[in-house]
Amino acid sequence: MLAAVAASVLAFAGPGSAAAGTELRIRLWTESRDASAADRTWTLECAPAGGTLPQRAAACRRLADTKNPFAPIPKDLQCTQIYGGPAEALVTGTYRGAKVWALLSRRDGCQIARWARIAFLTPGYRSFGPS
Repeated sequence: MLAAVAASVLAFAGPGSAAAGTELRIRLWTESRDASAADRTWTLECAPAGGTLPQRAAACRRLADTKNPFAPIPKDLQCTQIYGGPAEALVTGTYRGAKVWALLSRRDGCQIARWARIAFLTPGYRSFGPS
């Protein structure tokens, strides 16, 4: 029985497990989130890959390979004061069955790095500006 439990935990913890239980909605504002509607909106489902995000299967694989993709920036972290522009993105839904609410911005170096880590979820918007 212990071996079966260990196998289940390892199966869940593996890189492909991020796909299971993943349903995301990604909204992108290139100028300001104060606007009434997002400039672009996509959906992503994994296992099987679906939704409106371009290259869904590749996005699911990259998401599975990204460690803690929606982790917030620690409050005590010192960040470079580099402004990356007014763009914001909001990712909501579920990831590995857990609720996600991640607001991405480009207001400092830490936020820019956080965005860059999962930039594949905002196609057409490069790490340093719109394409």
